[in-house]
Amino acid sequence: MNTDIYRLLFSISEALDLENLMALKFLSLEHIPQKSQEDIQNAKDFFLNLQKGGLIKEDDLSFLKELLFRVNRIDLLAEKLDCNRDEMEKELQNPDKAKVSPYRQLLYQISEEITSEEVASVRFLLQKELPKKKLQDNAVRVLDCGGSLRRAGWDPLAELPLKSILKLFTEMEKAGIMNETKLTLLKSILQEVRPDLAQKMNTYELTTQGHMHQKVPCLQTGPFLGPGEWGAKEPMSVPKPENSYRMDNRPHGYCVILNNAVFKNPDETRMGTDKDAAALKRVFERLQFETIEHQNLEAKEIREKIQDYSNMDHSNMDCFICCLLSHGEKGKVHGTDWNSVSITDLVSCFTGSKCFSLAGKPKLFLIQACQGRTGQKNIPVEEDSSRELETDAFPMSSIPDWADILISMATVEDFVCYRYRETGSVYIQCLCEELESFCPQRVDLLTILTEVNKKVGEKVFLDKKQMPEIKSTLRKQLIFQVPTPDKKRQ
Repeated sequence: MNTDIYRLLFSISEALDLENLMALKFLSLEHIPQKSQEDIQNAKDFFLNLQKGGLIKEDDLSFLKELLFRVNRIDLLAEKLDCNRDEMEKELQNPDKAKVSPYRQLLYQISEEITSEEVASVRFLLQKELPKKKLQDNAVRVLDCGGSLRRAGWDPLAELPLKSILKLFTEMEKAGIMNETKLTLLKSILQEVRPDLAQKMNTYELTTQGHMHQKVPCLQTGPFLGPGEWGAKEPMSVPKPENSYRMDNRPHGYCVILNNAVFKNPDETRMGTDKDAAALKRVFERLQFETIEHQNLEAKEIREKIQDYSNMDHSNMDCFICCLLSHGEKGKVHGTDWNSVSITDLVSCFTGSKCFSLAGKPKLFLIQACQGRTGQKNIPVEEDSSRELETDAFPMSSIPDWADILISMATVEDFVCYRYRETGSVYIQCLCEELESFCPQRVDLLTILTEVNKKVGEKVFLDKKQMPEIKSTLRKQLIFQVPTPDKKRQ
């Protein structure tokens, strides 16, 4: 390592405080074992350990960038490493690029959201599991992490009690009562103390281990954008709703994205579908849904995944959303093995008799896939762009007579729909744009989807048209909540 790198690390260490150091050490436990970490007293020592382990190299600072990104020191990323949040988010979408495990990320996110009072409650509930000396909220000597700890009112030599949830997690791991596949104890405690954080653990298990979970109440999880901060369009005149579905819980429910991009036949790869999945995740996370993406599922796996969500307890949810992005044909959606699944069968898993906890609540299915192989005739209107287009060759011949179900199709029966390889599908991108524009105005979903129909129907694709379709048995108006920002938990 040359002198320039040493200077770089020194300048970064100067800007880190004790809490940053504690977080960096915790996130690195898979790479620097706890025993080796005991002698690390400041950020310079920490960086030297990373160097010895080959995790910081003169020509490879990716792990350093990831760590600073994980602890939200975006200022240091930009100033010292010429990197920004968007670049890191894009790079870490590839799981092979991330060195911090999803398990560590989960625990760190919990530590960021939990309050000192809630940590004390967790400690109290662990009394039978850990020795008393391990549970004491010991005062920690404030160490000068980089030589310039400058927090208002802090004396670098003083004794200061710190929020010690990360240390508590480490003690649980040492005692063998928690690891990345053994989360039952912590989840049961958080269900008592912070049910919304227990919900995060459920999502982690579902996405990384395929585990199902039991009922967990859902409460507020954090700040969101306020009304009007999305929309850039003229307000839409909509009658004040007198009969709308309740949207009281946070999260409101699951938004499940089944995203098939890579098929066994390479010629069937759906370029651009990653842009659709990203747009859906962005929008529905802001609308307070727990978004989960499942990629590249065979037909059998699609059935199983849908059945898993049907079997869950949604009692503390307001709604359920399923987004299907794949190839298909009339009445069916294809798995990556090109076997098909009946849309009717998938939707039927959420009828009142088969998913009682969602009875009377809206179930939404947003489907980007063809319903046939014919292009609709063009009645010339405004030309669209000339980017390369593809089709997704699928839906339902009729909607079942079940209440509170809405299916929004990218196109009507027997016809294809279009997807740009670079920017995603016409339907999904338009849908996300309209949701971002009109949800802050409290416009109901059916009105928004009608606007989507209008916008997509105005476009021309290779001299062909596309007309989305709405099938609904909703009995009330569905209005997504865009709350005002909440004050950060203390």
